[in-house]
Amino acid sequence: MGSAEGTARAVYAEATAALARRVLDALRGVGGTAVLAEFVDGSADPKAALAAVRVIGADVLAPHALTGAAVHPQDATAISQAAAVFPAPVYASPPPRGPVEDWAVAWRDWATARLLARHGAAAPQLAPPESCPALTHADPWRPWAATMARLSPLSLPGVDGPVRDAALRNPVALARGATRALLRRDYPTAARLARWLAAVHHEGVPLPLDPATYLDHIALHTGDGPRLALDLAVARELLGNRMREDR
Repeated sequence: MGSAEGTARAVYAEATAALARRVLDALRGVGGTAVLAEFVDGSADPKAALAAVRVIGADVLAPHALTGAAVHPQDATAISQAAAVFPAPVYASPPPRGPVEDWAVAWRDWATARLLARHGAAAPQLAPPESCPALTHADPWRPWAATMARLSPLSLPGVDGPVRDAALRNPVALARGATRALLRRDYPTAARLARWLAAVHHEGVPLPLDPATYLDHIALHTGDGPRLALDLAVARELLGNRMREDR
């Protein structure tokens, strides 16, 4: 990797971390009404800011999905601009014939469109990507759990479909994947799977582990990385919603 490419990646990574902090603040009720547009317009490198919007994907809409707030039209425009500048790879076929990450990007783009439309913004009409055994069958559970971790933005409320259905059908496989990630100290994967555990718990599906204790354990062993913190915050919101409903 050349120095120029390395510098660009560092700039994009810094922008992604900064945007994750903004989204996390918005989830906590801090910030303006057009968080994404303000982030892009105020950035010294608008292209890096748009790349960050693309990387975080549907999770930029987590505050709306979890609170029901409408998406500001300027934020919807920022998401469209990011997709235009950084288009997704052409989706051809699901694994094992197609690249797993390309397939996951297609699902995450579909989730973004669903959330935009759900929360009052113009959105492209995207059909859900073709399903595949790696998603629908949790045996073997290790690759299935890894796939679900890649698709963690689809754990947000309002993104119903085959991915959420797969999570609801396979709580034991989710718990196994989450436990394995924790034992391997793969905390980013553990946090992404924690979101699915919380989403499944929210639907009242029994789990073989306590998701609240699991979240606390991750939080005790991780730093303050904004992307991981955002995943944990989403999981806690999902879990908290369930706990409030149970009272």
